[in-house]
Amino acid sequence: MMNLATRYLGLQLAHPIVAAASPLTATLDGMRRLEDAGAAAVVMSSLYEEQIRAEDTAYALYTEHGSNSQAEAATYFPELADYDGGVSGHLETLHHATEALEIPVIASLNGTTSEGWIEHARRLEQAGAAAIELNVYSIPVDPAVSGVEVERRCLEIIRQVKSSVHIPISVKLAPYFSSMSHMAAELVRAGADGLVIFNRFFAPDIDLHTLRVTPTLPLSTAAELPLSLVWIALLSRRVTCSLAGSRGVETEVEVVKYLLVGADAVMTASALLRHGPQHVATMRDGLERWLFANGYDSVDAIRGLKDATHVENVDALFRAQYVSALTDYVPGKLV
Repeated sequence: MMNLATRYLGLQLAHPIVAAASPLTATLDGMRRLEDAGAAAVVMSSLYEEQIRAEDTAYALYTEHGSNSQAEAATYFPELADYDGGVSGHLETLHHATEALEIPVIASLNGTTSEGWIEHARRLEQAGAAAIELNVYSIPVDPAVSGVEVERRCLEIIRQVKSSVHIPISVKLAPYFSSMSHMAAELVRAGADGLVIFNRFFAPDIDLHTLRVTPTLPLSTAAELPLSLVWIALLSRRVTCSLAGSRGVETEVEVVKYLLVGADAVMTASALLRHGPQHVATMRDGLERWLFANGYDSVDAIRGLKDATHVENVDALFRAQYVSALTDYVPGKLV
């Protein structure tokens, strides 16, 4: 009998395919549809600290409007007794999801301040999250801020959150650290139970007709797979934490490849937005067919078969392959 089960962040999953944070996971109905379609777990859409502050500011603006403008009333709007800041609706959705769904619901947090990371992580845990994915998204544009300082800030966030909650935490990484292997090991030492490789960043463009900068974040394709694939292969067995492959997961083909290089789970969002929640079942069935056709009886049987720990002097090998790819190129023959 085929066994697709895997463990990720200490959570037992029926198979490795997890619905990543996206508009599909922003509502209870969306997460329920993904569970019905066969997702092994869902990562709820991110809680953004800026949005919370903006909602709190708007609430204060409206409730305090006209305050003390006349003796009869301190304000035109009564305070809401159950208002719990801009975070309340998100926490309520998370709580309902953890109560209603059989699969694990992983919270996603995107903070900006130390206080925000700690407080909101605690609130997400209290709402029932099975784990928290920390989306440490920042673009250091100040030339005075060194790479060492960027890494120090990131590691401090992990330490603070880890010391504040009792559930597993993962870190959704960007691929831009100067020494990815070292940073990954440091994140694990700081308390990360898992790494999600890699995050996708805001990708602005320029409209040449209007000369306006247009905010875009196009859906990913399988062409984005190699970068994450290489780094999971390099980190597999070298770091003592769960590894989740992200970027470029379009079909079961990418799922199998991520497992072969050592991933414990695979995150997908763009494919589900493109094809609908039912695409989870398509990928899961495709994974099962591939395993059967190739003589494997479980996901564990293929995990890490092609990771980079099987190769001596892997850095020299990668360098040689790089040189060969460029020097052996024949115009019209490169595929």
